[in-house]
Amino acid sequence: MKQTGIIWDLDGTLLDTLQDLMDATNYALRTFGCAERNLEEIRSFVGNGAGLLIQRALAGTEHESDWKDVFACFREYYDGHCRVKTAPYEGIMDVLTQLKEEGYPMAVVSNKPDSAVRILCADHFGDLFTEVTGEVDGCPRKPAPDLVFRAVDALGLVPQQCIYVGDSEVDIQTAENAHMRCISVLWGFRDQAFLKENGATCFCRKPSDFVRILKEME
Repeated sequence: MKQTGIIWDLDGTLLDTLQDLMDATNYALRTFGCAERNLEEIRSFVGNGAGLLIQRALAGTEHESDWKDVFACFREYYDGHCRVKTAPYEGIMDVLTQLKEEGYPMAVVSNKPDSAVRILCADHFGDLFTEVTGEVDGCPRKPAPDLVFRAVDALGLVPQQCIYVGDSEVDIQTAENAHMRCISVLWGFRDQAFLKENGATCFCRKPSDFVRILKEME
C-alpha cells in the first residue's frame, strides 16, 4: 500500500449532486409556501452542510426561523431522492480505479448528511474507499478537522501523509486545519478565481490531470 492517503470531498468533487440538492430544497420550500431557488443560488449555498443550505435558501422569508422544520422535510425527501440525477463527474471513475489499483488508501469526508453519503458511495463507488463519512451528531462538520482525523485513523496514516481533495473554500480550510496539503478541483461548485482568493494554491482542471498532479506532490 502507498503511504500517501487521499481524502476526498464528495459533492462537487466526486459526484455532481447539484440537481438533486436543488430538487430536494425546492420541494421543502414549496411545502412551506416559499419561493423556489435556481441552480446558481443552490450552488452558492452548498458546502457547509445541509442545515446551512436550508437556512441560506430561507433567508429573507417568513419561515426563516422555522428552518429546522423545513430541514426535516428536506432530509426526508432527499434521502429518498438523492440518486435521481446525481452521477460521478466524467473521468472520475477512471481516476479512482487507477489509484485503487496502485494501492493508494482513500476515504471520503463530506458535510452531506451521513446517511446520504453512505447511500451514494455504495451506489457509485463500491469498495474503492476504506472509509466514508458525512455529517454525524456529536462531531463538528468541516472545516473542523475532526471527521478528517477519523478517516485518517481508519487509513492507518497520519495527517501529514494525506492530501485533501475538494472543490470549495470549505475544503481549503479543512485541509489547513487538518495540516494536510490540498488539491482544489475546478470542475465542481466554485471557480478558480474564487478558490484562489480563499487560499488555494494547487489546482486540478480535469480528472485526467489528477494522477499526474498527485505524483508531482509526493
